[in-house]
Amino acid sequence: MFNTKRKTTRKESIQGKQIALREWLVLALFLLGLATLLITTDSLQRLDQSAYDQLLRTQSHPAREDIIIVAIDDFSLNELGKWPWSRARHAQLIEQINLSKPRAIGVDILFSEAESARQPTETTNADGDQLLASALNNSKVVLPLISMNAGAGLQAVAPIPALANQADALGHIHIELDVDGVARSVFLREGTQGQWWPHFALALYTIGQAKPLAIADLKTFPGTVANQATSTTEKGIWHRDFQMHIPYYGSSGHFSSVPYVSVLRGEVPTDFFRDKYVLVGPTAQGMADAFPTPVTSNDGALSGIEINANILASLLDGRSIIKASLWQTTAASLLTVLLALLSFLFFSPRVALLTVITLISGALIASVVLLHFGFWLPPASSVMVLLVAYPLWSWRRLEAAIGFLGEEFILLDQEPHLLPEFNPDMTLANGSQAPIKRAIEDKLERHINAMQAAARRVRDLRQFVTDSLTSLPDATMVTTTDGNVVLTNPSAIEYFKSIGMPHVIDTLVPYLFSNMSHPHTVYTSERDSFSWWHILDLKQSDILMRGVEVLDPKGRDLIIKSAPCYSGKKVLIGWIISIIDISDIRQAERRRDETLHFISHDMRAPQASILALIELQKNTKTAILHEDFLSRIEKASNTTLSLADSFVQLAHAESNEYRYSELDFQDILIDATEEMWTLAKAKRIQLVTNIPEGDYPVRVDRSLMTRVLTNLLSNAIKYSPTDTIVTCTLAFETKNLNDIIVCCIQDQGYGIARSDQSRLFQRFQRLGYGKSAEQIKNDGIGLGMVFVKTVIDRHFAQIGFTSVPGEGTCFKIDIPAHNS
Repeated sequence: MFNTKRKTTRKESIQGKQIALREWLVLALFLLGLATLLITTDSLQRLDQSAYDQLLRTQSHPAREDIIIVAIDDFSLNELGKWPWSRARHAQLIEQINLSKPRAIGVDILFSEAESARQPTETTNADGDQLLASALNNSKVVLPLISMNAGAGLQAVAPIPALANQADALGHIHIELDVDGVARSVFLREGTQGQWWPHFALALYTIGQAKPLAIADLKTFPGTVANQATSTTEKGIWHRDFQMHIPYYGSSGHFSSVPYVSVLRGEVPTDFFRDKYVLVGPTAQGMADAFPTPVTSNDGALSGIEINANILASLLDGRSIIKASLWQTTAASLLTVLLALLSFLFFSPRVALLTVITLISGALIASVVLLHFGFWLPPASSVMVLLVAYPLWSWRRLEAAIGFLGEEFILLDQEPHLLPEFNPDMTLANGSQAPIKRAIEDKLERHINAMQAAARRVRDLRQFVTDSLTSLPDATMVTTTDGNVVLTNPSAIEYFKSIGMPHVIDTLVPYLFSNMSHPHTVYTSERDSFSWWHILDLKQSDILMRGVEVLDPKGRDLIIKSAPCYSGKKVLIGWIISIIDISDIRQAERRRDETLHFISHDMRAPQASILALIELQKNTKTAILHEDFLSRIEKASNTTLSLADSFVQLAHAESNEYRYSELDFQDILIDATEEMWTLAKAKRIQLVTNIPEGDYPVRVDRSLMTRVLTNLLSNAIKYSPTDTIVTCTLAFETKNLNDIIVCCIQDQGYGIARSDQSRLFQRFQRLGYGKSAEQIKNDGIGLGMVFVKTVIDRHFAQIGFTSVPGEGTCFKIDIPAHNS
């Protein structure tokens, strides 16, 4: 059943990947198609235009100094009277401007009717047209024309022949309005019935540059599109060609302007217009043909003469705004959307979201930067599709994830439970669990309940594993397959800290064990070939699961075990390594061996001597004197008793049966000196105690501590020549903010050989005391000083010594004072 479920899960995983790829392809086709549709139908034109206007409004350029506007403004109307003015006045203005020899003059005023058809003025009608024609004849003037539907279709409305024939050029003044009514472009060439006219500003440009206008020249202007458009009526066709998007220099008033009346009165310097382009036209409110533009606010407008000034400046500077073609916009949009789709497929949701945000920002920034260099790439379609893409993909993946996780949680809920489960909400009064009553649940609720149950089991299992690992008494680590430690218990951390390796996590196991000795059990015959990388080798797993014995840098005996850890699919995912400290076991084994040797040799030897003496005494031929016989028996018996007493005392010292009490240490020292007085007297050795007045409180086992002092005094007397002094002193000191009682026992004996000093506190070590011929033979068994060291350690005290062969030995005990 388990294998069947595993195969089913694997098959469902493959099916899930196929479904995800299929959904990605469907989403990709939908989004790419949506982007193409939005671009080809220009559905987001208003958004692009709004963005275009906002960006263009922030990119103003300095106005050209060689373009001057002579404005028919409110001030001039107030000074000269209401409009229309006489053509003689216009002729006077042109003559006044022409005195400065400008490059060209553009008069943006329609003269489509003879002055005789208009209101009478201060001069005769004929004189006004003739005066204006005469002024035009002597100047470089461009006059405007417009198209009008006069019942026979769209036709050009030009100035009267008398004026048109005298003007240097005629130019149309049409401004192209987009669907939102904003003027963003013009056609540089318009006409009807085979006759073409340049734009008003283009005519000024050609006159100022003193070269005829050719079609080839129009194609060289940046941003112009040779894509002929037509405006048709029932009876006529109006042609337009070479569309140019205007790179506006600024809002109203950006170009230099002087009032009409000021020029007419001669208030402007004579050479003010020299080598400049002069545009004459209305700017007064209610009179000017004003249009909304990208550089004006929502309620503002720019007069036609100022728009012509912007167009002329663009032609002179060779500036324009090149609008991306349909294929360029489509390619950029599809590439951006495709990058987002690829991020959905290959990256995590967070990275995919960051990618989408980056692409949106990149599309907007690219539009800003490109517009600064005169190229407009509409971003609305790309941005809109990107804004839709991530929520759609997230929704589909979330649906798939919810479905997949729900099914997996239900399958997991059907698996055998490793730990007993307990629900406090379902507990009865007697402590038993009530049966679970399942209400009617929909699919989502079942998935949520299954997820909650699975999450609870995972948390319980994780806590169980963590508690189990933490409670293990031995140092235990969990590693990856390559030996990198990922999990440890406190025992492992403490152990490696003790050998100078504070960092265990993310460290390779062979490095942690690099200071260990080679194994001296299984690998004894293979030391040269052994490597700590074997601990991660499946071929060595049988040996390492049983464990190998090593010594750590501190000389402790350890057993290191390693076992492989597998996943549910029987794939190796790591190793479990344990470190078992067997130092106490090995120490106990060594003591056992020493004890057996002691029993078999030291204890047996005196008894064997007694039996031998008895056998000799039975035979009259080998019998010795009775007094000698008893003496030898007594000596062997005393030796046996001393050995047994030393062994029992050491066993008592190593046990846990200490009886602590609060005492004055000087009383213990005095008891010990009195006990040793007879022995000292026999060797004519003087015992001297030097104890300053005061209290020396300690908490000790009196009998064992007294035995420690008597052992030290006994050795001092035993290994000192006659007629010497053994001095016992007490002192009260403070070390590291702790009160310490210091006891020193100084003799004038033979001293301890330097080669033996390191073995003084080891078991069954018989030491050599000096090299004097007078010193007595060491007939001990090497347990007295071990007893001393054991008792001192159990009292959290310290013992040390200094010894000079031939001069004497001083033992020093530091024991904590007991301050109640």
